[in-house]
Amino acid sequence: MKLNSVCIKQAMLFLSLLTLSLSNVAGPFSVGSKSLGVVVGSGRAFDDNYTIIGAGFGYHVVDGLQLNIQAQTWLGGDRDIDKITPGVQYVFSREQKFKPYLGAFYTRSYIENFDDQNSAGLRAGAIFSTSSNFYVGFGIVYEDYLDCDENRFVDCDDTYTELSIAFLL
Repeated sequence: MKLNSVCIKQAMLFLSLLTLSLSNVAGPFSVGSKSLGVVVGSGRAFDDNYTIIGAGFGYHVVDGLQLNIQAQTWLGGDRDIDKITPGVQYVFSREQKFKPYLGAFYTRSYIENFDDQNSAGLRAGAIFSTSSNFYVGFGIVYEDYLDCDENRFVDCDDTYTELSIAFLL
């Protein structure tokens, strides 16, 4: 989404450097398993480059289905940006190295000296299990800015990639 020279485009590499899964013996995607995560990435908004840091928590309400929430802060630009993102994700977690996932989310963005923004989106990808305590995920995200004024913004949606690296306990 671009506002003349203002860019809120999230063409960012979403890099979750550390996810600690506090899961039960049945596996990291089973009912009752919990995860804590740290997010590090980069993004561009308002013609500024940002470093993104954040944290998240997830809980599997049934096998494969996780409810999660994430908070991010964007550092390094002229405007402070903070985001809260609740979401849901389903991992097709058969006993295999390749585990597809689908998810949906809603984001509320708080932007200094600018109207708050709402967005919703979908994600899809795969988790590659390389060992019993480590996996790598790669996917694509589509995000639609819900309160986007097409007279002010060039783009009212965005597509970007995400990469996650998880270490399980």
